Amino acid sequence: MRRTTRKALTHLFLFGCALFSIIYLTHPQSNSKYFAWNKVRYETSAAILPELRGICPDLAKTSKPALVVGRVSSDGDPEWLHALGKLYHVCIYTADAPTDATSTYLQVPANRGHEAMAYLTFLIDNYDNIPAAGAVFVHGSRRAWHNDSPDYDNAALLAALNVSVALEPWGYHNLRCDWSLSMCPASMKPQGHFENSAQAVISPWDARASSDAALPGAFVKLFGGAVKLGSSDAVRAQCCAQFVVAREQIWQHYRDEYVALRQWLLDDDGAPRDDQ
Repeated sequence: MRRTTRKALTHLFLFGCALFSIIYLTHPQSNSKYFAWNKVRYETSAAILPELRGICPDLAKTSKPALVVGRVSSDGDPEWLHALGKLYHVCIYTADAPTDATSTYLQVPANRGHEAMAYLTFLIDNYDNIPAAGAVFVHGSRRAWHNDSPDYDNAALLAALNVSVALEPWGYHNLRCDWSLSMCPASMKPQGHFENSAQAVISPWDARASSDAALPGAFVKLFGGAVKLGSSDAVRAQCCAQFVVAREQIWQHYRDEYVALRQWLLDDDGAPRDDQ
């Protein structure tokens, strides 16, 4: 082979490699990536777990769906929730209320993790008595932007909610239907992106950056090594932590898994907390 021909073929090969790399890097990646997060695998080092103090009174006797409320005192008077007793079996958890050592009802072990602490405590302490009609999980503030009613009134939303219809297709339904305002924007960097890690170091007061930077490590702790977010893997979900879920869907996970999730919030390993 002549030298000029060999040189031309080499240039053509290098050009082909460069073109392939450009096409591969700019081609839209599939969003159909699945992780093995169907089982919680977190293992706590705590020697003692919280006692059962979150029992919802008379839950085993009700035919109504449970209304599980995670609130703090600053959410205001909870009287609006009592008015919903005709439709729901109301279970109200006030996270910053003083501990009553003589009671086993409607208490959380700590004011950490926002509404997740109340939700998980309900699931753990009432696991065997989840109503056949399902459960609705909501915040304790009556009026807030995350309520998907025209005047942001959670009382109106819950009064109009048809739980059985909402559960019919999949056994779960988010109470936020307005996707235009509630989805995490696509412009956000994936949680494992190096820019999030850098932003969390530069601006440690930036809660969003700190949360996103911590998420990949948290997933490994919670779900094991099979769930590792890469720099291009984005986790997006409908906000705003208010939803309805069927008993059968709750029971797809063992009680011990909910205990593990809550214990991650309670353990001093950098998990999010409200009492700092």
